[in-house]
Amino acid sequence: MKQYIILISLFIVSFTKLYGQSANAPLNKSYYHLLDRYEIKSGKLSGDFHSSMKPYQRKSIASFVDSLLADEEARYYSTTDKDNLLYLANDNWEWSGYAQNESKKPFLKKLYKKKSDLYHVNTESFDLHVNPVLHLAAGFDKDEEATPFINTRGGEIRGMIDKKIGFYTFLGENQANYPQYARAWITDTVYQRFSIPSEGFWKRFNNDGYDFFTARGYVSFNATEHVNLQLGFDKNLAGNGHRSMILSDFANAYSYLKIQVKVWKIRYTSLTAEMKANARASAAGSRSDRRYPNKFLAYHHLSINIGDNLNLGLFEIVNFGSDDPNRVTVPFNPGYLNPIIFFRAIEQNEGSPDNAILGADFKWNFLNRFSVYGQIVLDEFKLDNVTAGNGWWANKFGYQLGVKYIDAFGLPNLDLQAETNISRPYTYSHFTERTNHSHYNLPLAHPYGANFKEYIGVARFQPFHKLSLVGKLIYTNYGADINTVSNFGSDVRKSSNERLNENGAPLDDFGNELGQGIDTQVLYGDFTASFQLKHNFFIDLKGIVRQLDSGLDERDFNSVVGTVAVRWNIAPRDLEF
Repeated sequence: MKQYIILISLFIVSFTKLYGQSANAPLNKSYYHLLDRYEIKSGKLSGDFHSSMKPYQRKSIASFVDSLLADEEARYYSTTDKDNLLYLANDNWEWSGYAQNESKKPFLKKLYKKKSDLYHVNTESFDLHVNPVLHLAAGFDKDEEATPFINTRGGEIRGMIDKKIGFYTFLGENQANYPQYARAWITDTVYQRFSIPSEGFWKRFNNDGYDFFTARGYVSFNATEHVNLQLGFDKNLAGNGHRSMILSDFANAYSYLKIQVKVWKIRYTSLTAEMKANARASAAGSRSDRRYPNKFLAYHHLSINIGDNLNLGLFEIVNFGSDDPNRVTVPFNPGYLNPIIFFRAIEQNEGSPDNAILGADFKWNFLNRFSVYGQIVLDEFKLDNVTAGNGWWANKFGYQLGVKYIDAFGLPNLDLQAETNISRPYTYSHFTERTNHSHYNLPLAHPYGANFKEYIGVARFQPFHKLSLVGKLIYTNYGADINTVSNFGSDVRKSSNERLNENGAPLDDFGNELGQGIDTQVLYGDFTASFQLKHNFFIDLKGIVRQLDSGLDERDFNSVVGTVAVRWNIAPRDLEF
């Protein structure tokens, strides 16, 4: 795939005038919640970005924030709101006209001249931002002798050349000992994931810990005023919810080419990526003795703002690779680089066995207080079987429905969110490991894969700008596989052609119900108090309570975890499963 991407990029750069562009703001739930909040409060959807596709460009964030700070009445801002908006302006100061980012006392006269950057260069032809990355956490895990901890050290660099070519890189060296429930999830002998959420290659550290290196980066340029191209190794996220039912940031980063078009009230994204079908890991660590099997993903998303408050989107996604399980490296199909054709047309014309998924999303903001949002995913189904309610195995679909309520009950800076996610058995799965909707042993959509129903509640409160209090409660009910032979529909990596019970006998084509398999209920709750001591320097206190009740008593698992952490220029690592 890489040769096709490079040729296309060089062609466009050679023949097109370039326009100013920027790097992206890294994915971070708390950061992006602020942008959601102020879009709802403003009473008007942003013309700078569409929230159903993330990350956003920093230039777009600054433009949106500046438009709010320019509101002379500022009738909907509390003091905390104004401080939050100023924080966002300072964080994207190279694009903002309202930033107040000058340091009163730079360190050694050269460092931290800007509050947000350890070191920066800002000239007409070159823009550079260099920052350290640090995440140190430690705590306790009830009934566990081993201490959970995280030790991340690294750095990030972003910038522009001639305000036309943008770049970003993040490098981090990590050692971690996760809570016992997370270790058990990673090393589960039935699901055999053996992958760390959000990360890639890893090896053992001491007895129970993990050692891994994080690297992400991309280059970006605007082919025209309204068309942006990005080539890199990173993650993307689709949707407005706490979870995503089509493309989340739960799995490892991947190589991709992304084309984004912004014109009128329309936003269009074409994403082509190379994934890994099987990372060949074990409980002892990843293996790198030979190349991991590859596969590919192509994704189109089109959204439009209707009026001031309603956004509607349509998407299609296809996972494709080789029919030959013994072939490690498979060639890329250049037909999927076409950014404006229905993938199903390519499949039909080539007799392809690839896995196409269709869907839609929406968001409706109203009354300057509320946002209702959702996604629907159609992997495979027949309408007559759906209406008959006969439990046909290939009725594979899922959906999300949620609501956000800001300044709840008239209390400034109290934001509430409720969300439900449901996925039928065998959704996202397909015939082979090359065509299912996974990457590096983990689902590309929801952490639980499929065959689940989930209910989420989130409360966020800012007593003042520097202090954020966040509480989450997540209840999930799913049907688990009994052993490595069985396939009741939760593990998206297993072949949907091999729907088997624990004895290896085929399951019926009909009568497949949500939650079939071993009835498993997970109640997860956490509370986090986060204090921002300096710009993007946080002190976090976190408590987690998790209870897993299984139809098999030996799988029951209860956890109580507490940690204290220091974070510098990095999002928290959530283990919400």
